[in-house]
Amino acid sequence: MTKSACPIPEHISLNYHLFHRAKCPDDLRHLLIDISRAAKYISHAIQTTDTGLTKTTNTFGEEQLKLDVLSDRIIHQHLCESEIVASFASEEHGELIELTAKAPYTVVFDPLDGSSLVDTNFAIGSIFGVYEGKDVIGKCPREQVAVLYVLYGPRTVLVYCTGNGVHEFMLNSVGEFVLLREYLGVGDDAKNFSPGNLRAVTDTASYHDLMNQWMDEALTLRYSGCMAADVHHILSKGQGVFTNIGGNKYPQGKLRLVFECGPFAYLIEQAGGASSDGRNSLLDKKITSLDQRTPIIVGSKNEVERCCKVLAGK
Repeated sequence: MTKSACPIPEHISLNYHLFHRAKCPDDLRHLLIDISRAAKYISHAIQTTDTGLTKTTNTFGEEQLKLDVLSDRIIHQHLCESEIVASFASEEHGELIELTAKAPYTVVFDPLDGSSLVDTNFAIGSIFGVYEGKDVIGKCPREQVAVLYVLYGPRTVLVYCTGNGVHEFMLNSVGEFVLLREYLGVGDDAKNFSPGNLRAVTDTASYHDLMNQWMDEALTLRYSGCMAADVHHILSKGQGVFTNIGGNKYPQGKLRLVFECGPFAYLIEQAGGASSDGRNSLLDKKITSLDQRTPIIVGSKNEVERCCKVLAGK
């Protein structure tokens, strides 16, 4: 038998990994590469673009940053050019937007998670979920065929999963995403906690009890205000728990199932962790609208289970 004329490269690129390790279908592989190309432009824009507020708001009444708008446009353009996307939904729009009717995929995304932190120079991210077909209404996050996020911090890293492990890549100096770590895993027990929506401790006694338990047990607080960064910390350290529950102001939670909670629940469960809305896995929560909000608890299985029990008053 003759040897292959193409040796395994010293630095595994995202494209090589998708083709040879993930055995990704070609059209899905091309789509994820196009998304990664958009992320490179966003990474550059973060370093060079004015970060002041515009005078506009998105359809959910939230102020839009210039980088929010620019990131959304960059992703939109790359999805158009791919010609693999039937439709897309962005957190910056209120409806599903059709691109190529007969294309195989729908992409949902938050173009710049944590964008209000840009001025403080904290890490921020972009979050993507990919579904087959041209709509997501009526589906569940478990039906995602790929999830990808990019974290723009001291290093720009990309993490993806297509159902066969969670893998991390770093953007190198020549503009290539190269493999950093394969098969990220989440252990059953947590040493770190990331509590979102802390205002809810004032009107939700069980959340106050949970917070006291974490502090009494000397768990380490790790919360940045960017969900992508906080979930990445769990995947990077191999343990931890992230929570964002409902309260008086947001009875169903503040975060959205389609753009944030669904993609991260998929990644955490693929890495061996757990997700819940307080009762059931977020992966089985049916999508009823693009603006659908949900409580979220994700991370180490034993800690997610305990959180659910405490929050239920058990």
